[in-house]
Amino acid sequence: MPLPTASELIFSEQANHNFSKTLGELKRSTLSIQNRLQSILHDAAFARRVVAAYGRPLIANERCGSWYIDPETKGGSAYFKSTDGHTGVWKFSSRRLNLHLLEIIGKHDGCIIVDSTRRGKRMPDAMSKTVPIWCSVLNRFLFSGQPQFHELYTPPQVVSQSEHAQIAALLPSFLAALEALNTPATELRHHVLKPLRPIWVTPESNITPYPQIFEDYHPVICCTVSRRVVGGEVSEGGYIQGAGDDTENWGHGLSPPIFWANKEVLVSTPEAKLPDLIETLVAISPIGGPAGGQTRCLKPTSCLFVSTIADMEVNTMPRACTVVLLPKITAECIWQTSPTRLDVGLGPHKLGSRNLRTAFPFIAEFVRKYLASCKIDADQEDSAKILIACESGKDLSIGVALVILCLFFDDQGHLMQQPNQRMNVDKNFIRSRLGWISTSMPDANANRATLQSINSFLMERPK
Repeated sequence: MPLPTASELIFSEQANHNFSKTLGELKRSTLSIQNRLQSILHDAAFARRVVAAYGRPLIANERCGSWYIDPETKGGSAYFKSTDGHTGVWKFSSRRLNLHLLEIIGKHDGCIIVDSTRRGKRMPDAMSKTVPIWCSVLNRFLFSGQPQFHELYTPPQVVSQSEHAQIAALLPSFLAALEALNTPATELRHHVLKPLRPIWVTPESNITPYPQIFEDYHPVICCTVSRRVVGGEVSEGGYIQGAGDDTENWGHGLSPPIFWANKEVLVSTPEAKLPDLIETLVAISPIGGPAGGQTRCLKPTSCLFVSTIADMEVNTMPRACTVVLLPKITAECIWQTSPTRLDVGLGPHKLGSRNLRTAFPFIAEFVRKYLASCKIDADQEDSAKILIACESGKDLSIGVALVILCLFFDDQGHLMQQPNQRMNVDKNFIRSRLGWISTSMPDANANRATLQSINSFLMERPK
């Protein structure tokens, strides 16, 4: 029998094209919505096992972590970014302080922070490096006179000795950045009696099935719920590592609360019908709007509030100075709708953020006149209330609230008796006031363009 020729062994271009097309279709079918939802439920079951073992509250590291926690058992949210733990760009975030976790940790002697990661990684950088940096910096801040509590702990199976040493060398500068925010350490120390210590669990861990007591530290349990997939998803029988990631690419508007409220019907619906079903559930769901939309007071003030526009219209605040930031552009001449209300048409998203720069002078002067009319004094501060609202309650409204905090409030969070616009504003001062917001509203998320507009207005004004 003659041997085959080279031309007979090499696939034709058409054959290669068909082979590539088949592989693409196979991958798309594996990464289906149904497989993602089933994978989320699979990983959520592991989170419940960790709760049974450690007996601490589940904290979702947003955005991804909430997919793996039933809202009825969710103990809170955290905001640790993996990018702050990327090799060579390690960071302690002054925008994401996560100080609200200290009360939870102290009350329950620790917590379980839930996250996942994509194919190929054992755990996300948020769990292996960002949280450990946070624990070490806060230990140095809260227990400054006890250097035995200042050590950095990272998972040796993920973080090399070299990288660990490089991060440890930066901790003094991270501590200095936190101290520059003038955050009250004494107040925070009331929450925690022991230092914080990260502990890591993954589906590969051997978990002891009973609650453990840690006498020397509060455990911050970094729980990666996704099982590590080394090869392609096609070989995993439909399991997708990090299935809750990138929902904008597959979720059709589905959110964790809507998923958990309708999980039985979702996982029993054929793939072809899922997009229409999800869009219907999103449209009719009362929990489909922005999370945390209620009106919230920015501590340590007692009179500055932020809200979504929808919630503001339901829960009115009579006689408050109200600034509404609209997602459409309107002329400045029609912004003031009453002696106590502005409807400022900035436009949507980043356009609105950029337009804040030119709107700030108008808004600041309006607030100044309102406060002057209230005749603020130390005993009657509650006679004045300021409410800022935008679509999400987390971006443009945060930008305006930050400017108001910088201009009209003293270092104790009290309205200044003479509401003249403060002049001595620099980046450190702005960061310290932003620290107030991140502590009161951990989910606040003013984008970079909003913060740039704030810096431009506050730091470039005539002195």
